[in-house]
Amino acid sequence: MVGAGVVGTTTAFELALDGHEVTVLERRSTVAEEASFASGALVAAGWTAPWRQPERSLRMPWTSRPDGLQLARLPRGSEWRWLWQWLQAGKGSRQTEGHRQMHQLVRYSQQRLLSITEDRQLDHDRSQGMLVLWRSAREAEQARAALQQMKDLGIALRELPADQARALEPALNPDTPLFGAIELVGEAVANCREFALSIRAEAQHLGCRFEFNTLVESIEARGPSAVDLRLSSSGSTPSQHTHVPDEPQRFDAVIVCAGAHSARLLHPLGLRLPMQPVYSHSLSAAVREPLDAPLSAVLDASHGVSIARLGQRIRVAGGSEFGATPGEMSKATLRRLYSVLTDWFPGAVRLGGPRGSVQEWQGVQATLPDGPPLLGQTRVPGVWLNLGHGAAGWSMACGSARALADRLAGRDTDIDLAGYTPQRFGL
Repeated sequence: MVGAGVVGTTTAFELALDGHEVTVLERRSTVAEEASFASGALVAAGWTAPWRQPERSLRMPWTSRPDGLQLARLPRGSEWRWLWQWLQAGKGSRQTEGHRQMHQLVRYSQQRLLSITEDRQLDHDRSQGMLVLWRSAREAEQARAALQQMKDLGIALRELPADQARALEPALNPDTPLFGAIELVGEAVANCREFALSIRAEAQHLGCRFEFNTLVESIEARGPSAVDLRLSSSGSTPSQHTHVPDEPQRFDAVIVCAGAHSARLLHPLGLRLPMQPVYSHSLSAAVREPLDAPLSAVLDASHGVSIARLGQRIRVAGGSEFGATPGEMSKATLRRLYSVLTDWFPGAVRLGGPRGSVQEWQGVQATLPDGPPLLGQTRVPGVWLNLGHGAAGWSMACGSARALADRLAGRDTDIDLAGYTPQRFGL
């Protein structure tokens, strides 16, 4: 296994549960240190629906609208082709089919997450129920197509007028306009990093080995059951990597779950991933006054920003930036997150003063142009993929892991994986 984010760690657990001998190789010093560290906490089936607008759109670097994919700079070279493919995949029947596949996997993953949590008695922050908030009648009308998709997929939801929505989340600011809401029923919020740490311990209990501070330099396929990995030691950060490969280690197969870093490993094998990094942001802060904080989670449909309660902390997440610089947070996106938080829950957290402490975070989402991730075996013998989940990595992690483990064992999967195979991109 390459990668110990929540997808890789959960996949390791499922494989160890099936009796496989599993080794996880991770360049960082522990699990969930990169894209899984402070991601949005939503796991409810339905939150990824196109609530804001029926088709995808781009925002130029000089605009500040909250909808669509924000371009941090003008695209270069092959990036134009990816963006064109991304836009085409968000139109008409292709968009409908893409969301059907994504919601099928999110719902399956939600069920698997609940099953693992209860069977293993895992302790992580989680809660039931979520509201998609509409500020105006116009927003509600724009969401009609998405709402119909959710109903057609059989996702449990309720349409609520403003007064009923406020009854479910009594801390909602009475001065912020609210036309109505959609209630998504069932397990809706869970702490990604806490779960990753817990499931790592479960995987280790089953015999799985984790090798941290280990960089996979290359993958060399030697046959159907012989894959060599060249490794090198690294420090606690990528800048401390030594890049002095050790002797190759041989495995029966390798599953690449390294997110945005996967393209570098797979390119020499002739596997060219049509994947681009898209950046999101989050804020995390301790609850100041529980009565002023959300009970579970809300999604502001017009801004695409979620606010979730994680025990005694609040996680605010959103934004979708293409072409951003890693480590350079978007001031505009952060301002929007703070603004949406204070709009709906002005007294929930302490933003300033000596006792104020807010963690600002930027994460990279390995994103495919058509939406669904890549799950399964590539055309290169022994090389498997579980990657490309985009913004829904946490929401899909448990389902992706179980489905891939079943496929690797040659068993029928609980969901149809035809739309997720690497072969759809010739891989």
